[in-house]
Amino acid sequence: MAQNNPNWIAFTVEFTGGLEILFDNERKHNVTLPAQLSDGNPPNISFLLQYLVDNLMKDQRKELFVLEDNVRPGILVLINDADWELEGEEKYEIQQGDTIVFVSTLHGG
Repeated sequence: MAQNNPNWIAFTVEFTGGLEILFDNERKHNVTLPAQLSDGNPPNISFLLQYLVDNLMKDQRKELFVLEDNVRPGILVLINDADWELEGEEKYEIQQGDTIVFVSTLHGG
């Protein structure tokens, strides 16, 4: 559906390092978002974070994933295998076919 439709962006989101527990133990999610949001802009990581919390997160403990509308410290974000800091962090505009990986570096003990 979204692969050939310019009105939609299809991409993959993965959770590792224990974060998958917050998302119904599903590590990999295929996500489709509108190519243009209501404000006229393309979806970015900031929008994606809210979308994930509202639509995919099964656990009520949202603070384990986001704090103050950004990724919680201790979670690495990779965009197509590159650190998101190289891509503009939460301002990065999601592209067709992207793979966005959230990796928790926090381990209980």
